[in-house]
Amino acid sequence: MQLSPTPRSAIRRGKIRARTDRADLADVLASSRICHLGVVVDGCVRVLPTAFGVDFDGPDRGGSLYLHGSVAARSLVDAPTGEICVTVTVLDGLVLARSAFHHSMNYRSAVVLGTPRVVTDEAERALALDAIVDQVVDGRSTHLRAHTKKELAATVVLALPLYEASVKARAGDPVDDASDIDAGGVWAGVVPIAETTGKLRTSADVEPEVAVPQHVLDVADA
Repeated sequence: MQLSPTPRSAIRRGKIRARTDRADLADVLASSRICHLGVVVDGCVRVLPTAFGVDFDGPDRGGSLYLHGSVAARSLVDAPTGEICVTVTVLDGLVLARSAFHHSMNYRSAVVLGTPRVVTDEAERALALDAIVDQVVDGRSTHLRAHTKKELAATVVLALPLYEASVKARAGDPVDDASDIDAGGVWAGVVPIAETTGKLRTSADVEPEVAVPQHVLDVADA
């Protein structure tokens, strides 16, 4: 299945940066730990940062993107009554050109549109919540206790189909005007940017004999 299967998800501006392979969507989603949810609440558009999880083999068309939060969160309560937009952006570099006009950024971004559904099946809710935790730190969910009934009752889980989605990306050097290049005298190039982790800190209330698990060591600066 190719990306941009509908007119409103087709990229019109900057088509040269459009990506049409669903592997590119998987790459963007796998490279981020946070998304931004766009939803209309009381007639007002709200764009909110939130955690997410992904299951490309999920029951929704094209796979499932999962969101979760409090049952009292208006953004999640109102979401299934209409359509939402979820965006994910990965910043890869600052593109510094010879003119302000040609400054840019190297990035990978995804936009997913659609009408979400409330996940009520207990097994799928468990898988969705595990996917959200594992999006933050891969493999984390297998080290945690089971969710309590109280926690599950306080949590709403939404599933958004990954069918209607688009991806754009930029890579490479600045694209300067020939006249600016010929004029010389101004540095141009790219400052790479990547997500990094800091030095690991174990909570003060963890027993001394409890070792840091490997899945945490894999992502942290020990």
